[in-house]
Amino acid sequence: MNILFYCPFNFSVNSKNINELGGIETLNIDLSKRLSNLRHKIYLASYCKRKTKSKNLINLPINDLLIKKYNFDVIISSNDATIFNNFEKSKKILWLHNTLAIEKAIRKRFLFSILFNKINAIFVSSYLNKITSRLYLFNKRQILPNFLPSFFEKNKRNFKRDKIFVWSVQRDKGLQETLDIWSEKIYTKKKNVKLYIFGIKKSLFKNRINYYQKKNIFFFGRVSKLKLKSIYNKSLAMICLGYDETFCLNALEANSCGLPIITFGNTALKDFTLNNKNGFLVNNFDEMVKKILDLSISKTDKSIINYCYNNSKKYYLDKSISKWHNLIKS
Repeated sequence: MNILFYCPFNFSVNSKNINELGGIETLNIDLSKRLSNLRHKIYLASYCKRKTKSKNLINLPINDLLIKKYNFDVIISSNDATIFNNFEKSKKILWLHNTLAIEKAIRKRFLFSILFNKINAIFVSSYLNKITSRLYLFNKRQILPNFLPSFFEKNKRNFKRDKIFVWSVQRDKGLQETLDIWSEKIYTKKKNVKLYIFGIKKSLFKNRINYYQKKNIFFFGRVSKLKLKSIYNKSLAMICLGYDETFCLNALEANSCGLPIITFGNTALKDFTLNNKNGFLVNNFDEMVKKILDLSISKTDKSIINYCYNNSKKYYLDKSISKWHNLIKS
């Protein structure tokens, strides 16, 4: 089979900085590679500079798709339905990672592409399926949860944890409240507990960086997965409030390092988080403060760390590759 993965982001499969890519790009690369090992001819289209080939996987510049004549049996497009307009005879699969509001679909010219193509929609969570309008009239709707990126699959279990809490969600909703309660209610009681913040531009807080450092709050900006993995493996918990998560790959990656999450349990994290198993459900910021303080003074709970490691194994690509294969062949 000739299969196209359409991933309209700026990256190359052979990039030296591949472990700095975002979640959607990483998932496309991992799934493309795995399916290419099953003797399918895989094309991965991205905003790369040149065409490269490795065995059955070809990384194409997106512009080549319209300049040269290609025929695909199946097209799997991440979030963008417009590519389907150019390949009438291909089976069309829209891999939805993010919300797709009607206004957004009109603005990005997705709506007509969805309405006038026979599209099968794949949702990364039941939550995303639930909030996506039925007016799109997809040919079929199916839930196929995200898998753990291969980079996070193998981790040595570490039960010796430093007093570090992590924020690595790239959206900043709830962050200011977290900074305020950390400064006023956590640091004042536990001066040896640290908060590491990743994925947020340091420039947004440049006027208060020095102040926050004095409160043991450290901004790192966007870093490589190698750096994140090393921090996850030695921290106590990740703060992931869950205001607008359609899956939250960060939480799964954290679990793979034995790191539980602290969350309000909204959106997709409602189904992902098992209280006192792979995370801690809190109802408000006051409860979050109490949980952070409790974790910082209690002996490390090995059972929670073990559960996080084991829970993440359920999301290995090996567990879901057969579903993807059947989806493509059916």
